[in-house]
Amino acid sequence: MNGDDTAALIATLRNWIAAGHKAAIATVIETWGSAPRRTGAHLVIRDDGLFEGSVSGGCVEGDVIAAAADVIADNAPRRLEYGVADARAWEVGLACGGRIAVLVQPVSEEGFAPALADRLGKALTNGESVRVTTDADGVSREGEHEGFARLYEPAGRLMIIGAVHIAQALVPMAELLGYVPLVVDPRGSFAAAERFSHITVDTRWPDEALADWKPDSASAIVALTHDPKLDDPALIAALNSPAFYIAALGSRKNQAIRRERLAAVGFNDTALARVHGPAGLAIGAANPAEIALSIAAQMIAVRRGA
Repeated sequence: MNGDDTAALIATLRNWIAAGHKAAIATVIETWGSAPRRTGAHLVIRDDGLFEGSVSGGCVEGDVIAAAADVIADNAPRRLEYGVADARAWEVGLACGGRIAVLVQPVSEEGFAPALADRLGKALTNGESVRVTTDADGVSREGEHEGFARLYEPAGRLMIIGAVHIAQALVPMAELLGYVPLVVDPRGSFAAAERFSHITVDTRWPDEALADWKPDSASAIVALTHDPKLDDPALIAALNSPAFYIAALGSRKNQAIRRERLAAVGFNDTALARVHGPAGLAIGAANPAEIALSIAAQMIAVRRGA
């Protein structure tokens, strides 16, 4: 599983149920101190012990999986707590200084209903966000209610304008981070299949590709070509979308000139401030891989509000 594995976990859970298995879903519902995973992190467990995901990065998974067998057998949710003051937590490996509470639910009407899993799977595939609330009895349902709330958001997309060397490094980084990379470049030599082994480069002009891709609030758009004929149409389309991250490669001088061009077509200072340029965090990047890393880091920082 990758860094943002919610959609994949829900898909796995749906496949297990469709195949006739019983299952449980474990969720981090509270954290204190240096907890290894955020609230909302999931672990899904099948009735034969197969599992995917993580609630602690490996610290307490074994204990949670054992508890899940009882949850499935009893068809009843169960809350588990682990912390450094708890001898049992030390036994299972949570010695990082934090505490976590994990809710383990049967995938049934008494916990996390199969219909809810289906709803989430379809919504995430279609780019839709869904809020799910779990009540004090451990039963989850869609919508705003009393209890633990978890917002399920579609996987991020990273739209890269320019099939350049930096893009070759940025694509696998994006995938590891849970983003779906999309590369567009109408220049035939750059878009050669040999340069991107497992994705197809979109050879349309950027504005055409973006009109079809329909960037949403989970989308990031990075222009890497240094060519205004390609970068500017992409940035215009990006600024007219709710994309959470927009960036363009180039020097500060080029960024100033770019802002003048975008201002000339009607964008005000507030809109122009959305374009990060030069793209990436200032980490002293000196080669394409390091530049790709700086861009990926800035993208994550913006999405997380850091």
